[in-house]
Amino acid sequence: MQFFMYEDRIIVNYDNRPGYSIIFQKDFNTLREALSALDLNNRRFLIISDSNVSSFYLDEVSNILKPLANKVLSFTFEAGENSKNLDTVSEAYKVLIREQFDRNDILIALGGGVTGDLTGFIAATYLRGIDYIQVPTTLLSMVDSSIGGKTGVDFKSYKNMIGAFHQPKLVYMNLSTLDSLPRKEFNAGMAEIIKHGLIKDSNYYSWLSNNQSHISNLEFDLLKEMIIGSCLIKKDVVEKDPKEKGDRALLNFGHTIGHAIEKLMEFKLLHGECVAIGMVAAAYISYKRALISKDELDGIIELINEYDLPTKVEGLNPEDIYSITKLDKKMQSNKIKFILLKNIGTAFIDTSVSKDEMLEAIGFVID
Repeated sequence: MQFFMYEDRIIVNYDNRPGYSIIFQKDFNTLREALSALDLNNRRFLIISDSNVSSFYLDEVSNILKPLANKVLSFTFEAGENSKNLDTVSEAYKVLIREQFDRNDILIALGGGVTGDLTGFIAATYLRGIDYIQVPTTLLSMVDSSIGGKTGVDFKSYKNMIGAFHQPKLVYMNLSTLDSLPRKEFNAGMAEIIKHGLIKDSNYYSWLSNNQSHISNLEFDLLKEMIIGSCLIKKDVVEKDPKEKGDRALLNFGHTIGHAIEKLMEFKLLHGECVAIGMVAAAYISYKRALISKDELDGIIELINEYDLPTKVEGLNPEDIYSITKLDKKMQSNKIKFILLKNIGTAFIDTSVSKDEMLEAIGFVID
């Protein structure tokens, strides 16, 4: 039985402006048509991609765009979080300036979350803002970073410390790109999907548990249903709070401690893996406050484990993790905006989590 009605398009509205579409397809065959429908004919396109994704999809996407475009160029950077910085942005600016890109021209983010965040930031800042298209190729970028207009780069290993809100013109998902995704990265994307169920929809959370084997076997219909379901949850959140002045912060469940672990591990763990550990820590605080039961805490840990995600990390000092959380960009009036669970499917923002509570929770996820 389908949990969600299948849709091939979702519209995201924001700031009382015309919305943009999220399109779900099994290939790139309708990408040109989707861009033409936005009156993007005879523009110059710069496709931004990393060294891994470009080897799979850059030529295909370039060839699709050429009959539509005035000119198609590409900019490829070294794959990995270490490239998500102002140096990479600067190199992209050089290409745009050399090629005399103007505000009528378009950037294409072809890749995962790093590519999407970088491209969005470049689009937000070049000439004070030009249009860009998100073409996510990883599970995490499909259900999270490509939607909602958050862009940014890391600064001295502080994650997403420099950024801007800049909504894409279109999000086009070719779901078959997941076939080329390493299993470790697919699992990392599942962390954000589990998060969506935990903070907003207990039925979706249960559905993820009940269909774990089918999802892990990459059955296309189940994957499409899951991705659409997750995008609908994120769409609902970002439409109500596009610039994270309120409830959009709920999407940071697991991220406060997760980001600290990510930094201290020097990005040796994937973002989703760190978020999974951070979710366990946040769920532990929720349990200790008697907001969720021990069985519910154990169920969260079990589901995360079922998707081959870590629930603990080795070799880190709790005090070091706590110190990094104090530098988190989500601090408010010198207080950490921590996301806790009121119950499965409902989260809330709390600024009263004490150092002792955090250290105890951090200790729970350290081997």
